[in-house]
Amino acid sequence: MKKLLLVCLLAVGTSAMSFAQGGPGGGGRPQQTPEQQLERLKTQITGITDAQSTKLLAIYAASAKRTDSLRTALNGDMASYREKSQPITAARTAQIKAVLTAEQQKAFDALPQGGRGGFGGGAGGGAPRN
Repeated sequence: MKKLLLVCLLAVGTSAMSFAQGGPGGGGRPQQTPEQQLERLKTQITGITDAQSTKLLAIYAASAKRTDSLRTALNGDMASYREKSQPITAARTAQIKAVLTAEQQKAFDALPQGGRGGFGGGAGGGAPRN
């Protein structure tokens, strides 16, 4: 019985350490696939048609390809990445809005920045904590 308990504790400890390791450049939550971004958008905006879904998926896929290339080129320099990825994000937003109807655009504009298929939105601003 003691051996079984020891084996269980060892297994739990090993798995906890593997989760704590992370990877190089990790941190935060993993980036969503274009398919996941589209599905999330469809839950937040009603009435997206199949034709719109096809166009939106292509937009998300192209944007992901550009941001992945940029991330690789900058080799983990997140400050530069944030600055240089803004035009990609702005272009993606404009392309998405061009696919949506006027009513859907209003719903899209009402979403928090993270809900638009970006990299997530934090609380932002505010005074620093001590």
